[in-house]
Amino acid sequence: MTDAVRPLIAGNWKMNGLKASMTEFEAMLRGAPDVLDKADLLVCPPVTLLASFASKASSFGQEGRHVVSVGAQDCHKNVSGAHTGDIAPEMLADAGATAVIVGHSERRADHGETDAVVREKALAAWRAGLTAIVCIGETQGERDAGKTLDVCGTQLQGSLPDDATSGNLIVAYEPVWAIGTGLTPTVQDVEQVHKFICDRLTERFKNEGPSIRILYGGSVKPSNARELMAVPNVNGALVGGASLKAADFLAIAAGCP
Repeated sequence: MTDAVRPLIAGNWKMNGLKASMTEFEAMLRGAPDVLDKADLLVCPPVTLLASFASKASSFGQEGRHVVSVGAQDCHKNVSGAHTGDIAPEMLADAGATAVIVGHSERRADHGETDAVVREKALAAWRAGLTAIVCIGETQGERDAGKTLDVCGTQLQGSLPDDATSGNLIVAYEPVWAIGTGLTPTVQDVEQVHKFICDRLTERFKNEGPSIRILYGGSVKPSNARELMAVPNVNGALVGGASLKAADFLAIAAGCP
């Protein structure tokens, strides 16, 4: 992990969570001060819980900032309009979000989102003052064909807008074949891809590049977090299922160097 880059542990709750889930979120808020020396914390619940989570987080503020920030899982590119079922980034910001995930592999696969669409959503997030967490990653077939770096390079080039900074962009590398499967790449594989991403960010965004956080995602859990977080250029994690439980989420943060 680059010493100058503060880690982020971000929880992607996906399509999980009801009002009763506030109990787990409150447990995260209570436990967060114990790990804030290790990493920043972000939880991205379903949009139905976003405002209530953000409101609760504000009451646990510490030295003018939230101990756990709240983000969203997707957004539309437009400010408003006839887009039934969609959510504008301005709406997310109004509800208390500080960041939004765009281009997750499940959005790319289930909704046919292209790199160009992801780029438009990232730009929209910036317009609303949100940090864009842009996801990239290869499928099992692409990995088996030796195309991991080619795929990631293409997605980086097409999905990231110009003028990215460490304040408005986070990149999350999630090998698709490792999401929710319990499988993880080797430490050597993760190191190779994260170095590749860091090099590409530096090449494109010059001095800002090395400061842009690169998260690893894909079956991150307390048992493997410490090893993964120690890999060079891994600046935190985008956590799926393990982020639904406060104890697991906080344990992953505690695993940061």
